[in-house]
Amino acid sequence: MDGETTNSDQPECPGCRELRKEIAELRRIIEELRRAGKRQAGPFSKGSPNPKPKRPGRKPGEEYGAQFSRVPPEQPDETHHAELPTACPHCGGLHVIETHTAEQFQSEVVCEVVQRKFVVHVGQCGACGQRVQGRHTLQTSDALGAAGVQLGGKTHALIAWLNKRLGLSHGKVQEFFGRVFGLTLGRATSCRSMLRTAQRAEPAVAEIRRDIRGSPFVVPDETGWRIGGHSAWLHVAVGESETVVQVDRSRGHEPLAGLIGLDYAGRLIHDGWAPYDLFASAVHQQCLTHLSKRCKELLETATRGAVRFPRAVRKLLRQGLKIRDQFASGEFSLQRLAWWRTRLTNRLSDLVTPIKSHAANETFAKFLNRHLEEVFTFLLPIVRTSPSGMTHQLLPAANYLGEQAIRPAVVNRKVWGGNRTERGAAAQGTLSTIVLTALQRTLDPLAWFERLRQSPHALHLPRTGR
Repeated sequence: MDGETTNSDQPECPGCRELRKEIAELRRIIEELRRAGKRQAGPFSKGSPNPKPKRPGRKPGEEYGAQFSRVPPEQPDETHHAELPTACPHCGGLHVIETHTAEQFQSEVVCEVVQRKFVVHVGQCGACGQRVQGRHTLQTSDALGAAGVQLGGKTHALIAWLNKRLGLSHGKVQEFFGRVFGLTLGRATSCRSMLRTAQRAEPAVAEIRRDIRGSPFVVPDETGWRIGGHSAWLHVAVGESETVVQVDRSRGHEPLAGLIGLDYAGRLIHDGWAPYDLFASAVHQQCLTHLSKRCKELLETATRGAVRFPRAVRKLLRQGLKIRDQFASGEFSLQRLAWWRTRLTNRLSDLVTPIKSHAANETFAKFLNRHLEEVFTFLLPIVRTSPSGMTHQLLPAANYLGEQAIRPAVVNRKVWGGNRTERGAAAQGTLSTIVLTALQRTLDPLAWFERLRQSPHALHLPRTGR
């Protein structure tokens, strides 16, 4: 070995040193992701806690005090007296003198089951001879005899609400009714009630699906789902005044195409998923939140000159949002807004055109170049006509409406994993569509479900609750 020179004796070049640092950083990130994936709370972790968190509780100021407390009821249902103790709790003295009285109010929930009896009048038509029976407005079924013991409309509504909105499994729904109301309810009964409510709501959902085709914009999104243990996808599409949820075996463009049509010509605000490109007639808006996230991810691993491109793109996106806010506050005219949209698009084109030496930057640049006209679409307002005149409205620059609509389903998936049957998956979409659309139209979904179960005919969902 004498006289030989090892590699360790050679000075390390600056490029190799930077490469070693980058490899070490990537290994650290990979290890963190591997560990986070094995933890139950890993996907929801926000990282290390803030070493100097803000003090919890109310902050001092003029927005608190007695003037902001709850208003007491004018006519309380009950009045109780809190009598003075016979002895002083401090010294034990027996001579306690009353000086005055004060008032305190309390709101309490009284949980009780009402047992209703309906005397159903049965007759026969004198003209055709057919059997006829009466129906009270509170009845939920015409069944008599062995099937004459039914659940009320509010009970059916609560089952659908607890299961599809609050994410309770049918076993927990059973426990809720037993412990809170003292009502014996089987899991199978809860499941059948939910399926029946979904079946009765299908005409209203068909009407909502027709309405979303005329919406000026649609925000789609999707997430993984399970049907009987097999892979499926839950799709949502948020329109101006309606939201459609559907579970499908396919993740492709077919569910959305069947809903709004491939020839949909409105605004499509999405996260850049490739199948959305098939809607060639739509005016696309790439989600700026997702684009900013890609810039952030590139900056986490980029070194030296590779940081320039993601920084410039992120700065341009933020400038676009600033222009939007200035227009909304009345600082810009429509002509000025159009000028800024063209200018920002041209500047983005100048950024993505040169070939990038960094492979990840080049991939991102190619994506932006393909969708160059879809980044600042949010600066193109839509025209609104009303009795007071014509107004111009800017649409969202991100697909947060779709992500918010999909969030309750993600919580449900975390609790009970998905649906066991195709019928259950269809009910999932039907009831979720009703709940989200009702909330969007400022309606009470619980009250609507109650009226649905009490109505002998199909019930439509009003356009607005105002």
